[in-house]
Amino acid sequence: MDLGVHIGQQNTSMEALRSTWKRCDEAGVDWISVWDHLYEAPPAGGTIDHFEAVSTLGALCADTTNARIGCLVFYIGYRNPALLAKTAATLDHISNGRFELGLGAGWHEWEANAFGYGFPSLKVRFKMLAEAVELVRSMLDNDRTTFTGQHFHTDNVSNLPAPVQAKLPLWIGGIGEKKTLPMAAQWADGWNAAYISPAEFGRLGGVLNAACDKIERDPATISRTINVQFVVGTDQAGADRALAETEAFWGRMWDRVKDGALIGTHDQIVEQIAAYRDAGADGLNIALRAPWDDDAVDAYLETVLPQFQD
Repeated sequence: MDLGVHIGQQNTSMEALRSTWKRCDEAGVDWISVWDHLYEAPPAGGTIDHFEAVSTLGALCADTTNARIGCLVFYIGYRNPALLAKTAATLDHISNGRFELGLGAGWHEWEANAFGYGFPSLKVRFKMLAEAVELVRSMLDNDRTTFTGQHFHTDNVSNLPAPVQAKLPLWIGGIGEKKTLPMAAQWADGWNAAYISPAEFGRLGGVLNAACDKIERDPATISRTINVQFVVGTDQAGADRALAETEAFWGRMWDRVKDGALIGTHDQIVEQIAAYRDAGADGLNIALRAPWDDDAVDAYLETVLPQFQD
């Protein structure tokens, strides 16, 4: 099972971010990603320092040498998808062929409105995502792409240089059964979910399998990963403190994400990780939001990571 780190680039310095992902990369994590937000998450009205995703990814790709790199996930409403395909190819070169592109329909209405993007209905956002996925896939794979959609279009566009990878992996993130999972079945190399229990992850994996069967695709060709909250301490007192701080940080939203959290000491979370593996997860990413406990992260890298890797 792959173990990775999903780092929220908020409430911290770029120096601290770079130090953290270098440490994780040197320790042998399989995956490092950031998210695509303009404001903090959970929402706090733009009151917390926050770095933009693409520029952050440039540093992440250049600073690391081993882990696969990604963004879970880019909201398609912030960037023209043709530009995003160009961005992905560039990041693949900076990382020497380690970049993977994640796309999603978005949820952070508050930041979108604040930055002047507006926020269409979920129905419209899914139509935008469907067009974007098809357009991006074509630009990553083909010499030229002409695409005409309701929301996006290109005219015989090239994407040179092509990605380093023969096929740059495309991820779709989300847990929607009617739109997201069928779209992942049709287009994605990977599906990522966030903050749900092992049982729910397994159930949704079955929905994805059924969507693959419907279009005669082998479900095993889609990688599946889960992002989980990291509510962990080096001892029970530290774990209790982490839980109290996390509950306070999320506030009323905690009930929505608590089922998808690693909670306890490092010995206690091993079984929790194994439950996701047994539910069909190929990979698990701990989600770090500053201020995180450096000692707890180091202990995770030293004692938990080796138990799930070959």
